[in-house]
Order: sequence, then C-alpha cells, then structure tokens
Amino acid sequence: MLAAERRDHLLGLLAREGKIVAKDVAVELGISEDSVRRDLRDLAAEGLCHRVYGGALPVSPAVADYTARAAVTPDGKRKVAEAAAALVRPGSALILDGGTTALAVARALPPELACTVITHSPTIAAALLDHPRVEIFVLGGRIFAHSAVACGAAAVEAAQNVSADLCLLGVTGVHPDAGLTTGDAEEAAMKRALSARAAETYVLASSEKIGTASRFRVLPFADVTGLITDADPDHAVLGELRGRGVEVVAAG
Repeated sequence: MLAAERRDHLLGLLAREGKIVAKDVAVELGISEDSVRRDLRDLAAEGLCHRVYGGALPVSPAVADYTARAAVTPDGKRKVAEAAAALVRPGSALILDGGTTALAVARALPPELACTVITHSPTIAAALLDHPRVEIFVLGGRIFAHSAVACGAAAVEAAQNVSADLCLLGVTGVHPDAGLTTGDAEEAAMKRALSARAAETYVLASSEKIGTASRFRVLPFADVTGLITDADPDHAVLGELRGRGVEVVAAG
C-alpha cells in the first residue's frame, strides 16, 4: 500500500472509530508498527490527529487562537451557554472559566440575576460589567493569551482561597479514553484548581469537542458532575459517558 493510501486509510479509521491503535493497523495492513507511527507523526505535524501512546485520537479544533475560536460553532456555544446559565441560582457563587464558550455563558446570564462570579478571565469580568447585581471577583496571574485567562502559580494560589456552589469549566476535548483535555499544561492545572473549589462542576463542550483530544488532561470524568453539550444525544461518545454514570445535559 502506498503512503498516500495508508494516510487515507488512517484518516478514515480515525473518523469512523474515533481512535487509531497502531499495532492493530500494522496487523491489518501487514506493515510494521514503526511505519504506522511514522505515518501518525506526519499526520500530527499537519494537525490532523493527536498522537497518544500506542496510536492517535482525533485532534480538537479548539486549539486555534482565541479570535479564530470565536467563529467556531457560535450557535452551538450559544445553546451550551444558555443551558449552563440556567444552572446558576440567585444568591449563589459561580466559578466561571475563561474561553469563548464561557464568554457566551456570561452574556447569557439574566441581567437582573444577583450572584457572585469568580473568574480568572479579564474578558469574562468585562462582559459582566453590565450585570449590576453580579459581584465580580477576578483571580490574577500571568495572562495566557490563547484563552485570555490568568494561569501560573499566582493564579492557582488565588484559586485555592475561594469557594463556590458551581464551577462551569471549558475544555478543548472530550474523549472516552483521553478524558477531559486542553492544550496547555498550566491552563489544565488552573482548571483543576478551579474545579476543586466548587461543590459541583459542569463541563461546557460544544459538539465539535466531543470525541476529540488535546495534549493535557484536565480531569477524569469521575471528578465532574456533568457535561453540557449540543451534540447529538445519540452520539456514541455520549452514550459511553452515560454508561459510566456521567450526567449529560442536552443543550438546545
């Protein structure tokens, strides 16, 4: 089989199965695992897959820069945001993560809602300035431009001194094998710190993130209350998560 044919086969397998196991492909095609790994390295270099031990997973489209991500599935993010905003109760304290979906949540909160919002995103804080009954607490640190949020040791330390009823957390990938992932190690650590300070954590995941993975794990599914998504309720990944006891909140 020619290299181009192997490439098409691997991409097709990734689309159908949601993962590639290198040793299985090697047996199927009658080639060495080294050849499969080389093909996967080439695909990963082009941003077409996310390499993991033993194979590859679909790459998340949410690793683009902040401006580009704002244009990805805006309707899906709006639906997720509206479902998430409905979970925020008057008088409660909310930890709101950064990113484009979290920004949609801030905009979806009722203007008259009285609550406390704790965030490490200056963008989120600015979006809430026209909510006169929202008390805003901003956690500081080094700004990570990709998501317009504060990260690093100072931000994690600040997070350890707050508590909330609810945390709404963004991720770039939701995959049964890889878990909940994002593309930066310090951002992943900050997300864990935020989630740990809330009684409940719901993950915000528009449909393009379902079944994909990024490099750094944020949390295992067992550590979150549920997942809010506009993906097809019959999506195989969602079915698998429900089987593990994860609450899936349908948006839209």
